[in-house]
Amino acid sequence: MKIRFTKMHGCGNDYVYINGFEEKIPADKKRDFVIHASDRHFGIGSDGVIFINPSDMADFEMEMYNADGSRAEMCGNGIRCVAKYVFDKGMTDKTEITIESFQRIRPVTIIPKAGKAELIRVDMGVPELKPENIPVKSRKDIVVNEAINVLGKEYRMTCVSMGNPHAVVFMDPKELEIEKIGPFFENHAIFPNRTNTEFVRVEDKNNVYMRVWERGTGETLACGTGCCATAVACVLNGKTDRRVTVHVLGGDIEVEWNEEDGHIYMTGPGTTVFEGEIDLYQ
Repeated sequence: MKIRFTKMHGCGNDYVYINGFEEKIPADKKRDFVIHASDRHFGIGSDGVIFINPSDMADFEMEMYNADGSRAEMCGNGIRCVAKYVFDKGMTDKTEITIESFQRIRPVTIIPKAGKAELIRVDMGVPELKPENIPVKSRKDIVVNEAINVLGKEYRMTCVSMGNPHAVVFMDPKELEIEKIGPFFENHAIFPNRTNTEFVRVEDKNNVYMRVWERGTGETLACGTGCCATAVACVLNGKTDRRVTVHVLGGDIEVEWNEEDGHIYMTGPGTTVFEGEIDLYQ
């Protein structure tokens, strides 16, 4: 059985996209399919798989999986690519749409050029700072510049949920041995659902540089929700203005934490790489 797919990326954060309106994969086969499709040697190669499905709550649903087959709540780069997919494929002609992920709805604005989606702006909602809702184990009301011990070294973290958990650590990420310490942050005992970890250097009030270790995947070239969490952490620690450009390994993402409504707005590109077919039962 052949499954049609589209390979897309947002600033290098690449996923395999499956049109759930047309392609039907049995629920008990999805995890194995995701792991195989994501494999960069024996499959298509990606940071995970995203299914674009019908929704009773929004215009479309994004059903997202990490490369290890685990389900994820939200993906900032992924949701931009979903918007590009449905617009470029003619599944909608609207430039204002809504996308559901894990029963949360995100309003999305598509900025087209020559009939294709060039940039996508996503209302990522209000960041969650309560420890129990991130989740992170803490007795504090919010976790800002708190100590965490990893491999015998103390780091300072700020924790945010953008629908998925993040721990932001301010340090120079250039010489970071991320493959060594990333898994220990991800699986640290204080994170009940594991965590994504951003390592951030502040350049000035409007520019920061970030590397990310994503839960269930490893280091990726970009993380949209991570960029949003980084912007929140920067403001909470008095390091930047509310509008910042987050420079990641795969490009740049613009993030604004709006002071009036408290929402995070993320703007960036989505790119189609190629399309093809893969055997479901390989």
